[in-house]
Amino acid sequence: MNTAALSQAGIGEGQWRDWPPALRLAASLVQESPAPMWLAWGETLALFANEACAALWPAVRARPQGEPAAEVWGAAWEALRPTAMRAFEGRGGQVEELELELELDADRAPGWATFSFTPLRDDDGRVCGLLCTMHDVTAAVLARQRLRDSEAAAALRSAQTLETAERYRLAVLSTNDAVWDWNMADGHVIWNQAVQTLFGHQHDATSADWWLEHIHPDDRPRIDCTIHAVIDSQDSSWSGEYRFRRADGSYAEIYDRGTVLRDAEGRALRMIGAMLDLSEQRATRAALQESERLFRTLFESIDEGFCVIEFLDGPHGPLNDYVHVLANPAYAANAGIEDVVGQRARELVPEEAQGWIDIYRQVLESGQPTRFERALERTGRFLELAALRIEPPERRQVAVLFQDITQRHRAELALRDMNDTLERRVAQELERHARMEEALRQSQKMEAVGQLTGGIAHDFNNMLAVVSNAMELLGRRLAGGDERALHYVGLAKGGVRRAAQLTQRLLAFSRQQPLRPEPVRANDLVAGMSELLRHSLGGAVVVELELGGDPWLLHVDHNQLEHAILNLAVNARDAIVDGGGQGGRLLIQTANRVLDRHDFVELGDAAPADYVMIALADTGAGMPREVLDKAFEPFFTTKEVGRGTGLGLSQVYGFVKQSGGQVRIASTPGEGTRVELYLPRHLAPDVASAPGVAAPEVVRARAGETVLVVDDEAAVRDLSAEMLGMLGYAVHVADGAAAALRLLDAQPGIALLLSDVLMPELDGRQLAALALQRRPGLPVLFASGHAREVEAVEGMAGPARVLAKPFTLAQLASQVRMALDGE
Repeated sequence: MNTAALSQAGIGEGQWRDWPPALRLAASLVQESPAPMWLAWGETLALFANEACAALWPAVRARPQGEPAAEVWGAAWEALRPTAMRAFEGRGGQVEELELELELDADRAPGWATFSFTPLRDDDGRVCGLLCTMHDVTAAVLARQRLRDSEAAAALRSAQTLETAERYRLAVLSTNDAVWDWNMADGHVIWNQAVQTLFGHQHDATSADWWLEHIHPDDRPRIDCTIHAVIDSQDSSWSGEYRFRRADGSYAEIYDRGTVLRDAEGRALRMIGAMLDLSEQRATRAALQESERLFRTLFESIDEGFCVIEFLDGPHGPLNDYVHVLANPAYAANAGIEDVVGQRARELVPEEAQGWIDIYRQVLESGQPTRFERALERTGRFLELAALRIEPPERRQVAVLFQDITQRHRAELALRDMNDTLERRVAQELERHARMEEALRQSQKMEAVGQLTGGIAHDFNNMLAVVSNAMELLGRRLAGGDERALHYVGLAKGGVRRAAQLTQRLLAFSRQQPLRPEPVRANDLVAGMSELLRHSLGGAVVVELELGGDPWLLHVDHNQLEHAILNLAVNARDAIVDGGGQGGRLLIQTANRVLDRHDFVELGDAAPADYVMIALADTGAGMPREVLDKAFEPFFTTKEVGRGTGLGLSQVYGFVKQSGGQVRIASTPGEGTRVELYLPRHLAPDVASAPGVAAPEVVRARAGETVLVVDDEAAVRDLSAEMLGMLGYAVHVADGAAAALRLLDAQPGIALLLSDVLMPELDGRQLAALALQRRPGLPVLFASGHAREVEAVEGMAGPARVLAKPFTLAQLASQVRMALDGE
C-alpha cells in the first residue's frame, strides 16, 4: 500500500496508520489516480480528494481533508446526495452534467461535471463509504450550448454561423474527452484531438460506420440499437457503455453520451457527444475490489482474533462500557466466546468487565497503543493482546488484535515454578541423600554391633551351657545332701537364667533370636494388654487406646511383640515419673499405613508397601537430640546404675527389623516421646493361634538307645554326654565331623546324632548331610545358641530338630525323646 501518497496528500502517519485496510487502499488509489477522484467515509462522510480533483475544482482544495462532504460541496450536495445515499445501499449511480460554481480568485465561473458513484465497503463487507470519479464535461456542455445558440442564431443571423462554429471548435479542442460531431445527412463524424490522445487514432473525420466497427463485436449490436432508438425517437439524450478498440488493438472501457439536435419538425440533424475513457477508473475500481477481497480473506483467515469495540455511555458513567461492532471468525477460536458482535462488555463478562474497560479506555483517551497479557476468566483462556485507537477519537472506537497463549502461559508458569523451586528441590534432594547416607551409616553401625553382639551372645551361650549343665549335674549329685551347697547351686542357676535372658536380648538386637511368627491382629493384641499395662505402669500413668478401624493382619512373633510394647510402655512410665510431674498420659494407637521412600529412606525406590503402625506416645520428659540419636544402641542408657541395662529399645529395634518392619522415634524435651512401630501387612488368611503345649516332664531312655554327641568344645561335649548318661542313654562323643563319621561307621547301634552347628572344617549341617547319606532316616538334633544357625538347619532335608543353648536337663530329655520318636 502506497503510504507515501497519503503523506503527500497531507495526511499524517498518526492519522492513516490506524485506518482500516480497505480505507487506506482506497485513499491510496484515489491519491495516485490521474483522474479527478474523491472518497467519503463513515457516518460523517469525511471527504478525501486527490490533486486532480483539487486542480479541477479549487473549492475542494480550500477545505482540509476529512471535512464532511456536505460542507465541501455546499449547495451542490443536494443534487449529489440522493445518488450518494443509493451508493450506501450498495448500488452505484451517476449524476450527469451537474452545474457547479467555481471560485477562482474573486470571480465565479460556471462548470459542469458528471459524478460516478461506487459503494466502498469496510473490512466486514458493510458499505461504510463511497468512491466518486468526476468527469469534466464543461467543454461538451458549453459546446452544446454554443451549438444550440449558434443554430438558433443561424435562423436569425446566418452571418454569425461561422463565428459560432469556430467557438464550438475551440470548445471541442479544450476538453480531454473524445468529442464527436455526427452529421446525419452525410454520416460523417468530426472528432477532436482527444481521439488521438486517448485511442491513438489519427483521424479528425470518419464515418459513423468506422466508429461502429471499432466497438467490440459483443457490444456493437446493443450500442447500434440504443443509439438509433434515440435518433429515431423524439429523445435528445443518449448514453451507453462499451469497449472501443484502440489503434494498438487493445480495448478501452468507454462511457459515451450524446445529444441529438433536431430541426423545427423534429428531424435529427446532428448528434454531438463525448467519449469518456473509463479504463483507468475501472482498473482503479478493480484494484479496490481486489484489495477488499484480499482484506476480507485476511480478515477471515488469520489465526489471531480481531475485533473493533466502540465505547458507550451508560449507567456506570461516560465511556464506562463498550460494544463489539466487528469481530473475525478467529475471535471465538482464541477467546472461546461465540457471536460477540453487538454484545456489551458488562453483559459478556460481568465479573471482569471493569478491568477490560479501564485498559481500553486508556488507549482511547491517550491515543497510545498498548500491548499486554491478561487472563479471560470467563473461559479460562490467557490472551496476548494489542490495542490501538481508531481515528478520529470522536468515533470512540478501539481495535484489538489478540491470540490465545494459554498453553505457552502454562508452560512459562511451570518453568517459573520449576526455577523458583529448583533450589528448594535440590536442597530437599540433598537432605534426602544425607538422610540416606546417615541411615546407611547407622544401619551399617547397627549391623556391625549386631554381628559383634550376636557372636558374643553365641560364645556366651556356650559358656552358660557349661555352667548351667554343671550346676544341673551338681544339683542332682547333692540331692538330699548339704542344704547350704544346694542353696549355692540354686543361686548359680538363677544367675545363669538371668545371663541367658541378657544374651537373649543381645540376640534380639542383632536380629538373631529365634522367632515364631503367627497371624496377629494388632487391635486384639493391644486391647488384650491394656489391663496388664495399667497394672504394670501404676496409677501415675493414664493409658489411653486409640485403635484404628480394622487394621491389617500381621505375621509376627506374638510374645515378642507384646514384650516390645511392654518395654516401650515401661520406658514411657520412667520418662513420666522422671519428669517430676504429677503423672502423665500414655497413648497407644494402631492404624494402617502405606509407606515409601519419602517416609523411610531405608525403603529406597521400592514400590509403596502396606504396614500396620503401632505407636506409643507419652507426655514424659522427652529426649534431646544427642540422646535421641543413640536411643537404639545397646547398653546406652541415661538411667543411673542399677536401673537399666540399656537393652530395652535395642531389643525392640532388633525385633521390628527382624520382622521386616521399620521404627521411628521422635522426642522433644519437656513435651514427650513418640515411638512408631511399622510392621508389614500379612496377606494370608487369618489363622487362629494354636494353644501352647505344656512342657514335657523329664523322660528317660529306653533300653539300648545310643546317642552320638559332637561338639568342638570339650566342656560342652562332656557335660552333654554326662546329662544324657544320667537319662539312661549310651553315649559316644566326637570332637568334630571326621571322628563322628568314623563312629557312625563303626557303631551301627547309634540311634541319634546330637551335634553343635558351628565347628571347624565341616559344620553341623554338612556333618548331618554326610551322616544321612550313610544312615538314611537317622534322627538329628542340633544344639545352638545362635538364631542364624537355627535358620541354616531348619531348611535342610531329613529329620532335624534344634535345641537352644543353654538348655536344662528336662529340655534335653524332651527334645531327644521327640527326635527319637519322630514327633
